[in-house]
Amino acid sequence: MRSAWSCLVVVLALAVYGCKKEEAKPAPAPEAQAQQDETALVKAAEKWVDQEFQPSTLTRDQQLQEMKWFREAAKPYRGQTINVVSETIDTHVYESKTLAKAFEEITGVKVKHDLIQEGDVIEKLQTQMQSGRNVYDMYVNDSDLIGTHYRYGFVVPLSDFMTGEGKDVTLPTLDVDDFIGKSFVTAPDGKLYQLPDQQFANLYWFRQDWFSRKDLQDKFKKKYGYELGVPVNWSAYEDIANFFTNDVKEIDGVRVYGHMDYGKKDPSLGWRFTDAWLSMAGVGDKGIPNGKPVDEWGIRVEGCSPAGASVARGGEANGPAAVYALTKYIDWLKKYAPPEAPGMTFSEAGPVPGQGNIAQQIFWYTAFTAALTKPGLAVVNEDGTPKWRMAPSPHGPYWEEGVKLGYQDAGSWTMLKSTPLERRKAAWLYAQFIVAKTTSLKKLITGLTPIRDSDIKSEPVTKLAPKLGGLVEFYRSPARVSWTPTGTNVPDYPKLAQLWWQNVSLAVTGEKTPQEAMDKLAGEMDDVMSRLERSGMQNCPPKLNAPKDAKEWLTAPGAPRPKLANEKPKGETVPYEQLLQAWREGRVK
Repeated sequence: MRSAWSCLVVVLALAVYGCKKEEAKPAPAPEAQAQQDETALVKAAEKWVDQEFQPSTLTRDQQLQEMKWFREAAKPYRGQTINVVSETIDTHVYESKTLAKAFEEITGVKVKHDLIQEGDVIEKLQTQMQSGRNVYDMYVNDSDLIGTHYRYGFVVPLSDFMTGEGKDVTLPTLDVDDFIGKSFVTAPDGKLYQLPDQQFANLYWFRQDWFSRKDLQDKFKKKYGYELGVPVNWSAYEDIANFFTNDVKEIDGVRVYGHMDYGKKDPSLGWRFTDAWLSMAGVGDKGIPNGKPVDEWGIRVEGCSPAGASVARGGEANGPAAVYALTKYIDWLKKYAPPEAPGMTFSEAGPVPGQGNIAQQIFWYTAFTAALTKPGLAVVNEDGTPKWRMAPSPHGPYWEEGVKLGYQDAGSWTMLKSTPLERRKAAWLYAQFIVAKTTSLKKLITGLTPIRDSDIKSEPVTKLAPKLGGLVEFYRSPARVSWTPTGTNVPDYPKLAQLWWQNVSLAVTGEKTPQEAMDKLAGEMDDVMSRLERSGMQNCPPKLNAPKDAKEWLTAPGAPRPKLANEKPKGETVPYEQLLQAWREGRVK
């Protein structure tokens, strides 16, 4: 026992001596510790470039140079945490889970990238604008708010920031001209107010395998007198919808439908219309990205000031083209879509085409591309290629060449003046990091929401194209410029957007006729803009025209247009391969 205690004493003594020796070690000098930290950041950049940020349009050396710039520019902010927010889509999930971690390991700056619903993003943004309290350091919100941001003066014009207060934290290789959505985030003063982070378009979707069947082609031509193909106009879309719903009825033992949509009274019903449905029918004047003086919301501007939405004030929100657009939406929803469609919301209706019983959809977001290319789906071949394709949206009878033809979402980085400068600068570094050429191509492949022309034209994207159903061909084509977000005519997007679903739903339920519903909508938009006129806005506030006889406006050139004697001209289609070839050759059609 005695010897055991002796051994224990010796062991404890050695342990204590060892601890004292450890404690006696001097701490690394600050310079040495800084060098260790710097080395870790350099190694982290190499790891991420080699293991995650491939492929890229840059060489490895060019990528590492960009990462070196971020590392050095972020030095003043190391150890800090910045807070940013975006809506929940696959692209932003990748940013939040992967790119935020990469940014921290490469720069030493922590990022809390929150993912919430789109409506909640707008609510947080409004809260900060109205209270002046910093809620988030930067926001990814739709460029649909460009008119709002420009007029209220709460947003920092990025053009000014990049050459002024934020010059030292602006990436030299950012290459703003490479962003395909640059025009969407440029205000009437010519300044850039937001920076695109992700984009997706609203296109026509169809089952190419069914459209290619000889028996269905013959049957369709016999009934309608023209070929079954990609519809160029709404007349052809309607004929095809009727054909599959009421003539074909069943394919391989499955009940099929010629149209898919949604109609539940819900805020998402508003997107169904504000996301350029009226322009597809022919509402608005010529002009890209948006019609001038009348845009696709039916709002007229005089100079840069909104002058009215109702026909009586020179707008077109309740004109014949707008009423036609609402009427067709309701008719097709009730006649040709699955019986459950009128009770669905946007999110509920989105996955339905993937179930294999829908022949075509006139209003389909390319954000669903990844979801509809998953192995095992009824709409995907065994080799991973889709049975479906996407194509340009067909247009209504009021549409003219030069008028925008569809919608494109452009979620974009937005910086508020109420955010302290140093926090703005740190957040701006992160915003640039996740759209930089080092990271953008891998992000495109992950989320399929392209923002850079150089990425779209890259060889890796060429190889991916056969599995994406026409997405690559569309974005490489000159046709893409006709698909644009809401523009600068809309003076306060949040206040005006909510009026749409509340009024459109009245026509869907039959409480009001399409004309009555659009009259009510146009009147309420005029009322809101009148209040904005009185309350004052920093730039280009509304200045409403005095109402006058609608006939004076309807008989004048341009929008609003008078009612057509024939709203259903002969259907017109085009073979899909012919369309693709035109795109490859740099032609719109």
